[in-house]
Amino acid sequence: MFDAQERSLTANKTNNSETLKSDEIFNLIKNYLGGDEGKKLVSKVAAVFQFDILLKKGGDVVKSWKIDLKNGHGSCKEGPSDAYDALFTMTDDDFQQVCLGKLNPQMAFVQGKMKIKGSMGKASKFTPDLFPKPTPENVAKYAKAKL
Repeated sequence: MFDAQERSLTANKTNNSETLKSDEIFNLIKNYLGGDEGKKLVSKVAAVFQFDILLKKGGDVVKSWKIDLKNGHGSCKEGPSDAYDALFTMTDDDFQQVCLGKLNPQMAFVQGKMKIKGSMGKASKFTPDLFPKPTPENVAKYAKAKL
């Protein structure tokens, strides 16, 4: 586990300027969690998730994101988590497809498009319907809600 986190830290330091499709989705999640919705999710989910994003399957981690749905109103921050309940590793494209509802998360896992480490019980609580779909309307709506 430490090796993956160490790789994530190195990748984040060297590739922070690279913009990924998933960045917009994580920023939407970050803005969404700023209000009452976040507090409801924290009581429902009670877990910390880390997402390691790859450019291609089997490639190096280019960015990590931490989604804390265990504390306060929840939060979403770029960078690896000190401690997580579940770690998801997938490509930028596959993450976007899951969030758009075009790729079923269970199928992504079965097909090897998504790897999960940690608690499978907690991992199963993270579903695309927790957050608004990353449509242009929702991205605009929650961009205005920035804290």
